[in-house]
Amino acid sequence: MILKGLKILDFSSMLPGSLTTKMFADYGADIIHIESERRVDFMRIMPPYDHERESYIHQHINRSKKSLSLNIKKPEAVEVIKSLIQEYDIVIEGFRPGVMKRLGLDYEALKEVNPRLIYCSITGYGQTGPYQDRPGHDNNYLSVAGVLDYSRLKGKKPVAMGFQVADIAGGSLHAAVGVLAAALHREKTGEGKYIDVSMVDAVFTMNALYGTTYLTSGHLPEAEEEILNGGTFYDYYKTKDDRYFSVGSLEPHFRKQLCEALDIPELIQSTFNDSAYTQKRFKEAVKDAFLAKTFEEWLDIFNEDFHGCVEPVLTFKEACDHPQIAARNMIVDVPDSNGNVQKQIGAAIKFDQVEPTYNFVGAKLGEHTEEILKQAGYTTEGIQALKEKGILE
Repeated sequence: MILKGLKILDFSSMLPGSLTTKMFADYGADIIHIESERRVDFMRIMPPYDHERESYIHQHINRSKKSLSLNIKKPEAVEVIKSLIQEYDIVIEGFRPGVMKRLGLDYEALKEVNPRLIYCSITGYGQTGPYQDRPGHDNNYLSVAGVLDYSRLKGKKPVAMGFQVADIAGGSLHAAVGVLAAALHREKTGEGKYIDVSMVDAVFTMNALYGTTYLTSGHLPEAEEEILNGGTFYDYYKTKDDRYFSVGSLEPHFRKQLCEALDIPELIQSTFNDSAYTQKRFKEAVKDAFLAKTFEEWLDIFNEDFHGCVEPVLTFKEACDHPQIAARNMIVDVPDSNGNVQKQIGAAIKFDQVEPTYNFVGAKLGEHTEEILKQAGYTTEGIQALKEKGILE
C-alpha cells in the first residue's frame, strides 16, 4: 500500500474529486467521504442500481472509502471536522468558490487547526477570474478551453464525448498530481498548501500541439486540416459491415506496412509527399480499401503479428474481453456488503511489488459514521447527542 499514511477528507459530490480520492484509496490512502442526506451526491443517484437501490457508479467511484454522514451546515459539524483534521490532514472539495468559507471549512479556517493541512479545490473555472462563480459541465469546459472547434469534422458539430475529458483528465488527474506534489513538499518543509485546480485551465494545457503552434506561428488549427484531427490519413475507417478501424500509421515504416496490408503498395512512396492533393488521394485509397472487407476479415489481417498502428474500434464489451485488458488486471473483483463480489475497473498505475487495494464497494450513506467518530475520541453518549441535534444524518 504505497500511499498508506495519507489521510483524506473527501467532500466531493461529483466525478472529479470522487475519482481523485478513488485513485488514492486504490493505493492504500485512508479516505473519509463526508456526505449528507441534504446534499445530493450525484454519483450516488446515477443509475443503474443494485437490488438495494445503490448506484453501481457510486459503488465504483467511492470504493474503499468510509462514509460519514454529517450536516455540515451546522456549527457543531464544523467542530467534528476540525477534530478529524488533526489526523485527516488532506481535504479535497468541489464546491463553487466561497461555499466552504461560508460553512467555516475553508483552507484558512482549517489550517489554523492544522498548519500541515493540504487543501485541494476542484472547480470548473478556478478560484479567480470573471468566470469563477459560473456553473458548468464537461462539455462547457472543453468549449471554453478551445479544444472542440478543431476536434470535429468539417461542417459538423462537435461530438458529445462518451466519457468526461475535462472532469477526469482535467480535474481528477491534475488534482492527484497537485496533492501528491504538496505532500512531497510537506515532507521536506512541514508546510501545508492550498491547491486551486481549474478544469478549464487543465484542458487548456492539453492544446499542447496545436495551441503551441498557434501561439508561436499564428497558425490556427481548423477542423479536418491538421495531422491528428482528420487532415491526413490518421483517422477512423468504416468496414464493409459498418464497423470501424483506427489508423495511426504516421511513421514511414508503419505506413509501408499499412499499404502492404491494404494491398496498395503502389502508394507507399506517395505517402511521403506533403501536398494536400497527395494526402487527400492517399486517404481516399485507405477509405476505399477498408470498405472492401468486413470487420472480421480485417481482424485477420491486422492480427497480433501486424505492427503498423492499426486497431479495431471495439465495443466496451469487446474491450473487457481483450487479452491485453486481462493481462493488465484491469477488471477486478471488489467485495460488497453482502459477502459477494462486484466486477469493477481496476487501477491503472502499476508499481513493482505493490498491489492495489480494493477493500469494498462504495459505502452506504453514513455506514461508517459511528466507527469514525469513536476512533476520533467521541463517546457513545456524545455520538447520540450529535444525532439528536441533527448533526449526524
